Amino acid sequence: MITPADEEHLRRAIAIAAHAITLGDAPYGSLLVGPDGAVLTEAHNTVRRDNDISAHPELKLARWAARELDPATAAGTTMYTSCQPCGMCTGGIVRSGLGRVVYALSTEQLVALNPSGAWPTVPQEGPALFDEARTPIEEYYRQGQE
Repeated sequence: MITPADEEHLRRAIAIAAHAITLGDAPYGSLLVGPDGAVLTEAHNTVRRDNDISAHPELKLARWAARELDPATAAGTTMYTSCQPCGMCTGGIVRSGLGRVVYALSTEQLVALNPSGAWPTVPQEGPALFDEARTPIEEYYRQGQE
């Protein structure tokens, strides 16, 4: 359920996105709010500027949280973002342990506003060579790695 506080933070994410345009960047913005309601960090999309396809604000914040926050604190955070995170960012968010994501525009709404922004699908094939591929995985986890 979206609360008035959530709407306030979403408005900040939208403002970050709008400011990104003035910097020559794509209009996507995000912020991470801690369990106490304080803004921990903010970011906007710098894919073009950095020539880095992973420079989405959601992934930047997820990476920051994974480096800077202990798991309990990360689990209590909320990410607010101007658009629904893409698959790449969603993977980073899940692995970083963030507690919640609230977004302003859905992917479907974004594509309706910018039909050329829809991503093509890439065929994936597999699994294959299970017995060979499992050897390094089993070795890694036998050593107690996470």
